[in-house]
Amino acid sequence: MSHCTSISQVGDKLLVGAIDTSFISASTKLLPGTAVLNGPVLMGAALAAPAARATCTIGPPLSASLPASLVVDGITNIFGTFIVEGSSLFAGTVVCEGLAIKQSADIKQGTDISNALAIGNDVCIANLTQIVNGTLVVDGAISCAWLDSQILAAMNSPPKSFDMHHPTKPGWRLTHVCLEGPEAAVYYRGTLKGSNIIELPEYWRGLVDSESITVHLTSIGIYQELSYEIIDWGTKIKVLNNAGSAINCSYVIYGERKDVDKIVVEYEGKIEDYPGKDQRSIVGYHYDYRPGINA
Repeated sequence: MSHCTSISQVGDKLLVGAIDTSFISASTKLLPGTAVLNGPVLMGAALAAPAARATCTIGPPLSASLPASLVVDGITNIFGTFIVEGSSLFAGTVVCEGLAIKQSADIKQGTDISNALAIGNDVCIANLTQIVNGTLVVDGAISCAWLDSQILAAMNSPPKSFDMHHPTKPGWRLTHVCLEGPEAAVYYRGTLKGSNIIELPEYWRGLVDSESITVHLTSIGIYQELSYEIIDWGTKIKVLNNAGSAINCSYVIYGERKDVDKIVVEYEGKIEDYPGKDQRSIVGYHYDYRPGINA
């Protein structure tokens, strides 16, 4: 004995299932061609049929010649939670205004704009440039083959240097190597004439250990018996001339920074075995190098 479900028509509305006319309102009367299906709807080779996973379950097409289960050519609005358990392929613009949680592979071929929190618990593959205008927080490890190669090249590179356009020879370049030493040092240099006091920058008081200050004095013009004293808690240098003549000299003043830990100059092991607080820079980077422009 065959069973037939209730199919009826209310005006231009198709009604399948139990009689329910609650959908007919002042607004829906203006929408011709409405179909109301009161119950689970299975389309195509719906997964887990006949058990319904949702009010509307759409599976792969019955015909192998049709590759897609669902195609939407226009705008799709989803006002509730959108869960993707498999791979999602977006070839155009994706705008996400709410929370996006991705549990599987996410492949993006076009622009992806997220104005809210996006949580990815699986692989995210982006084949185009990703632009982050805010803070990027990464709690785990970052794996980047390009960055690893750059760091390896830096670790195997010669002493710290920078490479720049030559200031006087068009078409030439200028390379300098940075001064190296076993401390985080700063310097201040200049000339002194008509005075015997060198005023150090105000910031030296908070930056430099006054006990580490050294001064190099060089006479200008004629020989002078020069010496110095550090006064006012390391903020001034008093220059003395034992020969009694007027002071005319150049000076270079060095001091060790006190706002950072002293570096461990020598240690056993690999670079990741550094025993101190890691505040070292990566050496060997050419600061004015731009790939494809001035290689």
